[in-house]
Amino acid sequence: MTAEAIKRRIVAYAGTLGFDSCKITRATPPPHAEEFRGWLRDGAAGEMEWMERGAEKRCDPQQVLPGARSIIVAALNYWQGEEPASHLTAGRGRIARYAWGDDYHDVMLARLERLSAFLTELGGTQKTYVDTGPILERDHGAEAGVGWHGKSTMLIDPKLGTWFFLGEILTTLDLLPDDPQPSRCGSCQRCITACPTGAIAEPHRLDARRCISYLTIELKGSIPLKLRPLIGDRIYGCDDCLEACPWNRFAATSREAAFAAGPALGMQLREYLALDDAGFRNLFRHSPIKRIKRRGFLRNVCVALGNVGDEGDLPALERAATDSEPLIAEHANWAIQEILARLSLGRNNSPGAGKQLNPSDLVVASI
Repeated sequence: MTAEAIKRRIVAYAGTLGFDSCKITRATPPPHAEEFRGWLRDGAAGEMEWMERGAEKRCDPQQVLPGARSIIVAALNYWQGEEPASHLTAGRGRIARYAWGDDYHDVMLARLERLSAFLTELGGTQKTYVDTGPILERDHGAEAGVGWHGKSTMLIDPKLGTWFFLGEILTTLDLLPDDPQPSRCGSCQRCITACPTGAIAEPHRLDARRCISYLTIELKGSIPLKLRPLIGDRIYGCDDCLEACPWNRFAATSREAAFAAGPALGMQLREYLALDDAGFRNLFRHSPIKRIKRRGFLRNVCVALGNVGDEGDLPALERAATDSEPLIAEHANWAIQEILARLSLGRNNSPGAGKQLNPSDLVVASI
């Protein structure tokens, strides 16, 4: 077969597997390797030590797969349309769209492994990753033409917008590469101004230490006090910079049913606090949320309640304040203080307000 025919077969087979885009680039060092090293030196990765441990591999695909000639980058759309109105009512937390349904790692990896087996039949040796390998996947995705680098650091494609997952196959096959897409962001900076915490320090540079996705997912310990109020009602990740992108007006609903909203989406925040370890594992057994475990998720729920909760949430928070997990108890106590402060302020500002609310008027766990 000709090189063109081989490439057509690969792209066509990726389409039968459900991928919305399949592009190819050379297995050469990513163009922003030096910027990545500088980003690490500046400490912008926060506590993600694993990024530094694999830094040199991320900067050289040959250290990941010796003899690699090509990188296949596949994209899978996860846009599920607008969130149901029932999920946006008071007392419910927001979960990033990518985590509404089944874990994308599992969904994509199974398909990429089938594509890798197809490449083996063509004589290749492969390594396959879905957000788990030591590679700078967005750099390779941009080089392959899956999308261009948006100012938020997310890839953008005219047809998919920003709502797609990436998966990569490094292969020893020498395949015809695709051309990169030109950047079409122009002077737009909506993603930068939309960020609640100012984590996008400048175009194409993200300080993970301020990013809500980092704070609610990657950070394992206590969320900094000054950043808690900025998290709002977000309990897993944040979509604000993605939702602000004008290119998303062209996004089409995903064909992948696995990414449809599961039973955990739209629950009352206080209901999550009733979950024990077994209940948490059962509720999120198919979800990427399971990776942060009960302690991390309920920490996030407590912060959200501290920001948007009311008097009716206090009993659930009182129980959480006595949780055997110190991280949960700490954030529950903070939330109680925040709610009590709002109640006190509201009553003082109401017409004919009497004495200031005394916290002892409510049965609250010791803070």
